[in-house]
Amino acid sequence: MPADTPIPLLKDPDRLEARLKEIPPEPGVYFMRDSRDQILYIGKSKKLRNRVRSYFRDTHRHMPRIALMVMQIVDIEFIVTDTEAEALALEANLIKQHQPHFNVLLKDDKKYPYLCITWSEDYPRIFVTRKRRKGNSKDRYYGPYVDTGLLRRTLSIAKRIFPLRQRPQPLFKDRPCLNYDIGRCPGVCQQLISPEDYHKTVQRVAMVFQGRTTELVDVLARQMEKAAEELRFEQAAQLRDQLQGLERLTAHQKVALPDDTVSRDAIALASDDQFACIQLFQIRAGRLVGRLGFNADAQAGTPGEILQRVLEEHYSMVEPIEIPAEILVQYELPDADMLAEYLTDRRGRKVAIDMPQRQTKAELVEMVERNAQYELARMQKVADRNLQALQDLAEALDLPDLPKRIEGYDISHIQGSDAVASQVVFVDGMPAKQHYRHYKIKNPDVRSGHSDDFASMAEVIRRRFRRYAADPEKLRVGNPDWPDLVMIDGGKGQLSAVVEVLRELNLLQDLNVVSLAKKREEIFLPGESLPLNTEAEQPGVQLLRRLRDEAHRFAISFHRKKRTDRMRRSRLSEIPGLGQHRQKELLAAFRSIDYIREASVEQLAAVPGIGPRLAEQIYDYFHPSTEEDANLAEAEPMQAR
Repeated sequence: MPADTPIPLLKDPDRLEARLKEIPPEPGVYFMRDSRDQILYIGKSKKLRNRVRSYFRDTHRHMPRIALMVMQIVDIEFIVTDTEAEALALEANLIKQHQPHFNVLLKDDKKYPYLCITWSEDYPRIFVTRKRRKGNSKDRYYGPYVDTGLLRRTLSIAKRIFPLRQRPQPLFKDRPCLNYDIGRCPGVCQQLISPEDYHKTVQRVAMVFQGRTTELVDVLARQMEKAAEELRFEQAAQLRDQLQGLERLTAHQKVALPDDTVSRDAIALASDDQFACIQLFQIRAGRLVGRLGFNADAQAGTPGEILQRVLEEHYSMVEPIEIPAEILVQYELPDADMLAEYLTDRRGRKVAIDMPQRQTKAELVEMVERNAQYELARMQKVADRNLQALQDLAEALDLPDLPKRIEGYDISHIQGSDAVASQVVFVDGMPAKQHYRHYKIKNPDVRSGHSDDFASMAEVIRRRFRRYAADPEKLRVGNPDWPDLVMIDGGKGQLSAVVEVLRELNLLQDLNVVSLAKKREEIFLPGESLPLNTEAEQPGVQLLRRLRDEAHRFAISFHRKKRTDRMRRSRLSEIPGLGQHRQKELLAAFRSIDYIREASVEQLAAVPGIGPRLAEQIYDYFHPSTEEDANLAEAEPMQAR
């Protein structure tokens, strides 16, 4: 470590104690920073000094995630606030802004889907996704939804009720498709509706997923009556159809509660020593409009602390109008008053947090808890299956511990062209897609007509692990990026190439590496000429096969994308004066080579950066004057396809 690099506070007790004494015993927010001045964690407390000091007491009792963080802390900062509620609001905003690595309570395992509305676009898209992306702050994510089928059916019905864009890309260049003719789409591709009017339509759809269906029905009913009074019968009929569609949408979601005018959320969890499964039911006007699911580490705190943190994270990500008037909880929250004050301030109206003990509300919480128990049982079954596979694999490979993180690598190309590689990661036997990576093969000897899987695999492994050769301290125990096992898709040749690279990097003794051959599902170890004596259907081998298949799928997907991009640009690259930037502008404007070929000189010249002279060159290229050039121009597109 360089001499000028700050050392962790744990290794400098005098500086640690001096820094802790500087922190006041008042409400506020604290920041943990590492040696690179990156924020590791942001937290809040009603007594900053006591909370921060607790991280450095009895460190051996911390769960691994917190222990790893404390080992990296080199500085502590804080912001004092007047109240705990202000500290909570400030913490939520800072976490959104900085996205610290260790501020992850809820596990994003891609199991539950979200609904995304891209409000940042003139014509917002609405789609289901498994991942909350750090995109534009204006985009909104609703969920995560437990019932994927119900979510997709709801979205499908919404697209039939309201005229929305039905395709991610236009089907035709100069006219709308059939969806416009039958009233399913307002002609977004041809901008036949203004962005302002389209936003109003999407806002109505958003109300469905915000649990405001009753409010939306009232609004549409008033608009229908007004349209009928003004003799706008066609518009009134459209509003009537939308109202009927909304009634069908909520017909089977009734929850019997006496005061069905109150909006409320009910939250409960079920946990074991490892997992905590949390369910949150959203009830609006007596109807169950959403069932959200979250997973957390059961060691993250007491049940009340976990529920408190889940509610804080959830409500910090929603719009104020989505916050209900009442929240029913299974366990008493440690800071319920502070959370209620924070939510009341955000909503602009009183929010009550209650732990019911009897009658209908208590029965509702019990129903939520039963659903959480069913989800926990399902997770335990999956965990047991994966544990059995990991134990079998560790025994077969003679590993000292269970391989928690396993990485798989594969190469994809067509006779050397567009060669790429994939890196997929399984954690505890489950895909961890946030750690997936893909590589473009840079070896100049790997080109169209000349493939070399051995050299390609060696290049990828070198690029993946060379930073560890330069900095051996990164090999310390607890590094979450260091794999317990590396699996290479291939036979002895691919494995030998990888072993040679690791030997050059002086890492071979620190890594467990195997290869899995496709034909007989045989496992090879470094230095062994014969495969291991395993069976294709035993649990450990099945786990490696799932990893291999996922690496193969991920590599092929990236290869196809790269090949498609090359084929789209190959013909445009032959036009003099048309560089990559202008090619992108053309493809953004016309979407395909076919549309560019059909465009007039005037349409081409209207594209930014093209101009009249270059537009004529592009037009002449696709419309050659001689018969010989015409034959050539017709042959090349067929080859590209």
